[in-house]
Order: sequence, then C-alpha cells, then structure tokens
Amino acid sequence: MPVVVVANPKGGVGKSTLSTNIAGYYASKGHNVMLGDADRQQSSRLWLGLRPATARPIQPWEVGEDRVAKLPKGTTHVVLDTPAGLKGARMKDVLAHADKVIVPLQPSVFDIFATRSFLDEIKEHRHKGMQVGIVGMRVDGRTLSADKLKAFVESLGLPVLAYLRDTQNYIHLAAHGLTLFDVAPSRVEKDLEQWRGICQWLDS
Repeated sequence: MPVVVVANPKGGVGKSTLSTNIAGYYASKGHNVMLGDADRQQSSRLWLGLRPATARPIQPWEVGEDRVAKLPKGTTHVVLDTPAGLKGARMKDVLAHADKVIVPLQPSVFDIFATRSFLDEIKEHRHKGMQVGIVGMRVDGRTLSADKLKAFVESLGLPVLAYLRDTQNYIHLAAHGLTLFDVAPSRVEKDLEQWRGICQWLDS
C-alpha cells in the first residue's frame, strides 16, 4: 500500500494542491484512497467536505497532532498533507510511514533556502525504499527566478517530477472539491500534460 507524503516546512507552497490532486489521480484509477491532513489549517479536510457525492470517493484519514493514526483495512492508497514547520519527532513519525515523499518548491529564494535544510533533514530520517521527488510549483519558465529554481533543483541529485504552471484551474476546481482528474481532459489538457511525470513516478 503506497503512502505518499507531501511535505515542505514553508507554508503556502502548494502542499494541499498537490495532495488533493494526487488523491484525485489515485481515485480516478479506481483505488480505495484516503487523504490525511496533519496541517492545523486543515485545507485538505475542508476540500474533502466540498467534494460532491458524484465524484470518485476519497476518504479522510484521521491524523492527530501527536501521532499518525493506524490505517483502516481496505485502504489501498494513502496521501498525507503535512503542516508548515514539520520537524523533529513529528517529522520522523510521518516519514516512517512514507513510501514516497513529494516536496513542492516555488521559485523563491526564501523557499529554496528553507527547502535545502529540510531536504538535509529528510536524508537523516530516510529509510530504505523511500523515494523523494521535487515538484516546482507556480513556475513561469520565462522568468529568471524559474532559471534559478531549476539550477538549484539540478544540484540536489533528486528527480524533478514536474514544473507546474500558475493557473486558476487548481483554484476553481478546489472550490468544488474537484481535481484535474475529475473533469473532462479537454478542460485541463495543458495541466494534465505537466502532471504526466508525477503520475508515472507515483505508479513506479
């Protein structure tokens, strides 16, 4: 049973956007998906409350502030949205459950600085078999900041799964509890193309 953890110590980098869409991708494949939200803001849990009954089901995973709850039987795929400032024993507990860790990263010097330290911490707690991948968020490939982000990511020695553009599609879909994988592909064709590498990595 794959457990995907989406983590970055900085707030506002797109963790919930990634988490909900990964859960939506798994659900679109017919899997029994649970989405956990360890963030105090509970953005992913709020999103689940907006999800229409006609959409493919995604169940909530109860995650307390002190420890990660045991998964119920029948679950096949799990996604965990984590809080800003994740560190110490809490981080170690979360990573102990992870098969895959996705780190969202925006083209900002502040994000890059915070993420470098975080990735060093992940190396300390990384267990055998755990995979780590990077996703560039809200990236405009025409900008100097995007070039700096790509240069930084290339220096990490970790796979870059995708560079996702800044688009209102994520915002509009989230407002209705939906993901890219819940609507007609023609509506979000460009975004689905950017997600191809993420999906292949999730399935590997």
